[in-house]
Amino acid sequence: MSDLRDLYQEVILDHSKNPRNFGHIDPANREAKGHNPLCGDQLRIWVLMEDGRIRDVSFEGRGCAISMASASMMTDMLKGRTEAEAEEIFNRFHAVVTGEQDIGDDATEDADGGLGKLRALAGVRDYPMRVKCATLAWHALKAALENKGESTVVTE
Repeated sequence: MSDLRDLYQEVILDHSKNPRNFGHIDPANREAKGHNPLCGDQLRIWVLMEDGRIRDVSFEGRGCAISMASASMMTDMLKGRTEAEAEEIFNRFHAVVTGEQDIGDDATEDADGGLGKLRALAGVRDYPMRVKCATLAWHALKAALENKGESTVVTE
């Protein structure tokens, strides 16, 4: 179990130090801001929706390793997905990080509910304040997909 925990920490550190899809995409036809007032994490999400799919998605912001890694992994995972698929992934991810759903030690896609690298963030369930960090980008994405364009404050 220690080796698996070490691997997850490496994944989180890699995505936080070298975030994927970082920067403003142009064109984008949806965007939203996310802010976690409890720790000060802030980010902005840009989405290019075409034909019902997320053709491109990116983010900019500042925050802890958990929030930056989650945003990076989220953007990687959601390119090419439909809005419904993105919502389904968010729901599974949210259930795992809040402890509503457990994922086993088996690292197959079926065992982790298709979460892939996002599984590395499952450990935040033991630290309720960190759940907000892990879900910040997801709440901002949801606001962007709903085309609200307004600031999203995470208050779970």
